[in-house]
Amino acid sequence: MVASVRTEPRGSIAMELTIGDPALTARLERGMDASEERLRALAAEARDPCIAEVAGHLFGPGGKRLRPLLALVGAEFGEYDPSSAAEAAALAELVHVASLYHDDVMDQARTRRGVPSVNARWGNTTAVLAGNWLLSKAAQLAAELGPEAIRLQSKVTNRLIMGQIRELIGPSDDDDPLSHYFTVVAGKSAALIAMALQLGAVRTGAPERAVQALAEYGEHLGIAFQISDDILDITSTSEVSGKEQGKDLAIGVASLPVLLALADERPETGELRTLLTAATAGPEGVGLPRAVALLHRCGALAEARTVMHARLLRARTAANGLPDGPATRVLHALCDFVARRDH
Repeated sequence: MVASVRTEPRGSIAMELTIGDPALTARLERGMDASEERLRALAAEARDPCIAEVAGHLFGPGGKRLRPLLALVGAEFGEYDPSSAAEAAALAELVHVASLYHDDVMDQARTRRGVPSVNARWGNTTAVLAGNWLLSKAAQLAAELGPEAIRLQSKVTNRLIMGQIRELIGPSDDDDPLSHYFTVVAGKSAALIAMALQLGAVRTGAPERAVQALAEYGEHLGIAFQISDDILDITSTSEVSGKEQGKDLAIGVASLPVLLALADERPETGELRTLLTAATAGPEGVGLPRAVALLHRCGALAEARTVMHARLLRARTAANGLPDGPATRVLHALCDFVARRDH
């Protein structure tokens, strides 16, 4: 029975996937619970209650929990061990949450996962230090898991930081903005998704061929997921997404729909460029409703969806190189989820 996607209930992605294998469903549910318990225990290791509260702020509410889920799925391709799989899932989520703390400072975000962001509640300095603390705990956990975990964790941290720096600096005069976008996204988004799958797989002794196929799948799924985020920043309300609608537009983040809209001279290009400049220079939100309408009208959102679907096709192709079975079908179901997601 092939895994399929249902639209309710909202919450972690694991809750939105109907998997046609009761045993796998039970393992994933137990693994998610165990990894979240491990995360809470790691936050409590701060001993200082204030640090523990800040560090664990995003472990409880909302969130799709994509990375820990992928680590658990990756672990299915080796000799499955519940403890090893849960530790891999916790490590992937630690790095991800640390990156969210830092991202929200740079993006001046006020909400995350439907609650006030760490920087909104405790300030930028605390958010940066808490993110650093989480990265240090990730390094500590990786050291406990062994050399391969250390290699994967250090590599993904480097790629995350380089991606963020490249986004901050922006493309040079000689760079193609679209090429620059995909380089940034590969570092900021795809790297951690690929790492989660690899980590789960290596922790359970999966064959190298499977590890590489999972890495390739993760790179393409990660880029598709970011494009989906770009689209939802424009189309999804704050109530649905748990984030501020149009935040990327307001702070001048070069999302794929915007880059596609500005790449060609269309009737809407001049007005759109003016509105986006005004949005980043003036009071937050100025001109954003009109900019959103123009992005719809000029076809840029439809083009972005086409690019997203092309990446999902490449992810499916990579997944086809894995042994057929429930875990591989979950990977295909995740592609379906990304294609259809509205939050």
